[in-house]
Formats: sequence, structure tokens, C-alpha cells
Amino acid sequence: MRTFVSTTIPYVNGDPHVGFALECVQADVLARHRRARGSAVRFGTGTDDNALKNVRAAAAAGVPVADFVAARARPFAALRRTLDLSTDDFIRTSSDPRHRPGVEALWRAVSGDLVERAYEGLYCVLCEAFVDGPCPEHGEAELVTERNWFFRLSRYREPLLELLESGRLRIEPPELRRETLAFVRAGLEDVSVSRSRTRAGGWGIPVPGDAEQVVWVWFDALANYVTALGYGSADGDGYRAWWAEADERIHVVGKDVARFHAVIWPALLLAAGEPPPTAVFVHGFLTADGRKLSKSSGTGADPRAVVESLGLDAFRWWLVRDVPRTGDTDFRPELAAARGRELAHLVGNLVNRSLGLARRVPDGGAPDPAHPLAVRAAALPGAIDEALGQFDLRAASGAIVDLAQAANRFVSETRLWELPEAELAEVVPVLLEVCAAIGRELEPFVPGAGARIAGALAGRDVGLGRELFAA
Repeated sequence: MRTFVSTTIPYVNGDPHVGFALECVQADVLARHRRARGSAVRFGTGTDDNALKNVRAAAAAGVPVADFVAARARPFAALRRTLDLSTDDFIRTSSDPRHRPGVEALWRAVSGDLVERAYEGLYCVLCEAFVDGPCPEHGEAELVTERNWFFRLSRYREPLLELLESGRLRIEPPELRRETLAFVRAGLEDVSVSRSRTRAGGWGIPVPGDAEQVVWVWFDALANYVTALGYGSADGDGYRAWWAEADERIHVVGKDVARFHAVIWPALLLAAGEPPPTAVFVHGFLTADGRKLSKSSGTGADPRAVVESLGLDAFRWWLVRDVPRTGDTDFRPELAAARGRELAHLVGNLVNRSLGLARRVPDGGAPDPAHPLAVRAAALPGAIDEALGQFDLRAASGAIVDLAQAANRFVSETRLWELPEAELAEVVPVLLEVCAAIGRELEPFVPGAGARIAGALAGRDVGLGRELFAA
């Protein structure tokens, strides 16, 4: 089994915020979970440097664009350490030597579906897309009149419908799948995939054979998923292994860019004769007092500051425990702190109680597989597999909590500490197996905590308390 997992690549016109941290952690959970189940995994992220909004932000800062995007990319690259991400690759679209040749190769591959025409329309710079009127999200748009290259997206209505209706391209959650299907069924319009070099401020990848145009930032950015794997290079082994021949090609994206990934990107790949993604998992927004977090407006919380304040365990656990499969969620630090206490009090307490009881009995002895707790522990991986298969991280993490609660309740209700040694020896192996199962299944969600549980069980280390879930 071979799996490719990606986040989107954010614009670098502002600093990272906790909304993008949500996406990073969600993708990381999927990558770690697949690895734990024996899959070979390639997990990629990066930054989208070639956007017009980056050009304007650099101009406002009085800094050359190349210097601006290089400096702004660093905090995004640092999220790997800040959030303990298991990423295998980080690509910068303006400077990575793999990217431009791959974009050019993709452009040539779809050239049969490209047509040049004059165009006038409203363009939202913050969305980096043409809109029919004032942008629904940003409320602004600029009138643009220029000659562009258009991709004949309209030709791909039926192939896209077949992909979506057959399930060969899964969209989760179901609401987004229905929305995408309705959009495609209503008919597709051709999409502009270039802009004038003058309007782009001379920044971006030139259109092959047309030096007066640069590649539209979304064509450029979407291509990163395959350029990072070596698409368009002389040695295409990486691309074949991690995309063309992979069993899963998964994108984790925000709802505001779902259509780019579920419609335009698969159509481009079909036009190029390449396999489309197998899944697009879509999340809602994190908000602050009901307002969407934004890099450009400065309304986002800095992930590094949040981790330093709350601890990484608490922050990651809140992201997977409290953010629902659909809808938006208000980020409140006090709720994330409470989730950290949940880990310490529920899981940490269970591990310490179990190890304390284990000290009273001789080592050894296999757990009784028929014991109700052992049965539940054996069923935990399947429950998590099912939930993550539906991109429901809250249900998956909830299955861990349910088992921990059941085990704690069993210890309290049966007053195990009062049992004679012989009876205790029969149940302690079951408790230790439950703790081990929780530690293994917790690792993709809160990697440090999962590792510390495994270490505590291996060393029979009692009394870790809150330290079991320290930052």
C-alpha cells in the first residue's frame, strides 16, 4: 500500500495562523495513521510564492519579491517542528528547482485543451480568481481586461461526473460531495489559466512559448503536488511511485478552495493523461469570535505562541477532539487547555492506575481476550480506521476517549485495589493491554503522548501524572 498525502500550499502574504495549523495536523494524522497500518507514505506541504497578493504585499513592505517570499516562507517551514509534523517534503514554488520544469511539462501536456482569447472580467486578488461580481468572501474585485490562455474545462464535465459518481474521486464530507456534483452537473465554463506579465509585476512562471504571459497562480500551485514528486523531470521514478502508481492520492484542503481541488485539478490531470487524486478531504474554518482567521488581516493566532502557551499535546488534541467534520469552529484557548487536562486526567490517570496495580502482581500473563475491555481494545483500531476513512477525526479521537472512560470506570466500580493478588493478576494484563492500545492509537493524533505511554508501559514507570502529557 502506497499513500500520498498533502496539505494545500498557503500564500506567504502573511504569517501562519491556527486555521492552517488545523489542516497540517489533520493531514499529519492521516499520514501517521497510514504508516501505523503498514502503508508507505509520502506527506508533502510547502508555500505558494507566485501569487499576485504576494507581489503586492512585497511592494507594500518595500522589499524585493524574492526576498519577501523567502523570509515569509520560513515560519511555514518551521511548522514542521512547532506542530511535530511528519512531513517528508516542503516545496517553495518560486525557488524549488523541481517546480518550474514540472509546471512547464504540465502546461505542454494540456496544450491541446488551451485556447487564447481576449477577456474582461472581475478578479479578486485575495482569492486569485475571476468572480462574477463582488467577491462573496472579500467583497472586492478589480476589473481586468487582457488576453489570456483558457483551459477548456467545459470539455471535462462528463469525465468529472464519472469520477465523482463512481467514487473514484471521493469528496468528504458528503455535503461537499453533493455541492461539487451539483456544480459540475450544472455545466462548466472554461477557466483562464494565465495573466499578463505586466499585471503580475514580472513575477511568476512564464507561459511556455508566450513570454508576455505568466502561468495563473492556481495552475502553478496545484501542480506542486506532482512537481514535488518529480513530474516533468528526466527521472520520473518519484512521480510514478508516489502519484501515478500510488494506491491513495489524498488532498486535505479548506472549504474555500475545495472546488479548485475537486474540479479544476482533476480536469487538468485528465487532460494531461495522468491519474486524478483519489480523495479530497475538506475541512471548515477556524474562527475567532465568529470571524474567519486570515493571514492578510492579521486575525489569526500564531501557532507557535499557542503551543508555547498551551502545550503541543493540548493544542493537537483540541484540533482533533473539538473540530467537527463539517462547519466552522471558534478557537478558544481555554477550551484547548481543557482538552489538555482531559488527556492528563483521563488517559494519564488510567496509565498510572494500571501501572500501580501492576506492581502488586508478578510480571507476565497474557490478557484474557474474552474480557469485555480486551474486546473493546481489540476493536479500537477498526473504529478509528472507519472514522478516518470518512475524514471524521473527532469520531476517531472519541473512540480513544470512550475506551479510556470505560477502563477507568471498570477500575473504580470494581475497586481493583481491594482485590487479592490472585484475582488482580487476572485483570492487570487486560488493563495494560488497554493502555497499550490507547497509546498506539493515540500516536497519530498526539505523537509525543503516544510515545510517552509506550515508554511508561515498557519501563513500568508509575507516577508520571501530568508529565505524561507535558508540552
